[in-house]
Amino acid sequence: MTSDPNRQPALIVVLGDQLSTDSAALRAGSADLDMVLMAEVMDEAQYVRHHKKKIAFVFSAMRHFAAQLEAAGWQVRYVRLDDPANTHSLTGEIERAKHDLNISRAVVTEPGEYRLAQAFSGCEGLHVLPDDRFIASHHEFRQWAEGRKQLRMEYFYREMRRKTGLLMSGDTPEGGRWNFDAENRKPPKSDLFMPRPLETEPDEITQEVLTLVEAKFADHFGTLTPFWFAVTRQGALAALDHFVDVALPQFGDYQDAMLSDEPFLYHSVLAQYLNAGLLSPLEICRRVERAYYDGDAPLNAVEGYIRQIIGWREFVRGIYWLRMPGYIQENYLGAKRPLPAFYWTADTDMACMAAAITQTRDEAYAHHIQRLMVTGNFALLAGIDPVEVHEWYLAVYADAYEWVEAPNVIGMSQFADGGLLGSKPYAASGSYINKMSDHCAACRYDVKQKTGEDACPFNPLYWDFMVRNADQLRGNPRLGHSYRTWDRMTEGKQQDYLDSAQKVLARL
Repeated sequence: MTSDPNRQPALIVVLGDQLSTDSAALRAGSADLDMVLMAEVMDEAQYVRHHKKKIAFVFSAMRHFAAQLEAAGWQVRYVRLDDPANTHSLTGEIERAKHDLNISRAVVTEPGEYRLAQAFSGCEGLHVLPDDRFIASHHEFRQWAEGRKQLRMEYFYREMRRKTGLLMSGDTPEGGRWNFDAENRKPPKSDLFMPRPLETEPDEITQEVLTLVEAKFADHFGTLTPFWFAVTRQGALAALDHFVDVALPQFGDYQDAMLSDEPFLYHSVLAQYLNAGLLSPLEICRRVERAYYDGDAPLNAVEGYIRQIIGWREFVRGIYWLRMPGYIQENYLGAKRPLPAFYWTADTDMACMAAAITQTRDEAYAHHIQRLMVTGNFALLAGIDPVEVHEWYLAVYADAYEWVEAPNVIGMSQFADGGLLGSKPYAASGSYINKMSDHCAACRYDVKQKTGEDACPFNPLYWDFMVRNADQLRGNPRLGHSYRTWDRMTEGKQQDYLDSAQKVLARL
């Protein structure tokens, strides 16, 4: 809130992933003096072909947030997608609003994506404020990363634990360990009770948005209905409480598991609310932490969940801003194969891939193991161009914004940064998927068969990947066992793997 009686009115720009009254731009403004600008523009809806549910979620959440601001006394200039005067770019709408309202000064919270930061840098009179909704500032992360040859999340995470005090007993982590991930890898059990995330019935505003999205983005990927995402802060808080009460206690044990008919298992499905600003990272973590201290959830579940937010989420944001603009073009393994069409259609006989892609189409959601060890693993093994893989992930998930998605794909999933983010490629044969899912039992391919027409494609592709990239990977100490196994094989067996892999790749 300003205290300068002589200050002229300003345009407060609120982006679609900044739906928080605690954003820096709103805190710097005054409801009595300033005008808020929010705009639905084609540039943001189509720079990749976003999932229909993602577009609907963001537009509906924006409209509800605008109504919340108006109820709090703010003047809001809200530009709808179908407004005939819409310039369909954020910079265009800022300039149009400044002209129409005779306002020379605009303020925005720093955008999360580099391309927008670059676009805003050319806007005269636009003041960009740091986005302090994160735990680590850009400066803090750069200081932590300086001088390190490899950046490992685990060590950064410990600093975030110390900074926030989450799950800390003085200077000591609760339970005497920083990380309980070894306890969070149980295979699935189909007879377990599986809760669903809290579902919100679309109100009149959301129904209007759904009609708009179906009309304007009919050719985009994804199923639009049923639509059950919350679109307000109140709804997001209710979804958080629901997760903590019904799913968090089992989250840790089964967070890596996959079941064909259970898209959510014990996952929170809160990331779209967090990344859009409806929830804050610390309030989520404090709520989850309280469940541990109240005896309502075990330490492995609570620590594992908190690590995803103050560890991994903060870490990948730091990597993104440290390495942009060139980061998304990195291609350490020289992968160039086009993205297979079945990533958009789910038309594949691989049961695990079909399940993950079908779920993505229907829900705009898949959990981290589906993304990393199924769709990401296949793209890695097949040598798919990491830029195409990155753009697919950015388009298809409701929680995907480039700052969080790109490092997860370029670095973690595709090893395209050469090991800056991860210590080894997350490459695996079909045996991992068989262990952690029920997909293989009903698959057309035999996960136990290593080569031939009926072999699980992940099996020969794994060895083809290792051989194809031996110059870059053989010296990695975490892959030594794999290369020693390969070296012990007979030439005939090695050739069977490579021949089978080439037939799989030819079918793509």
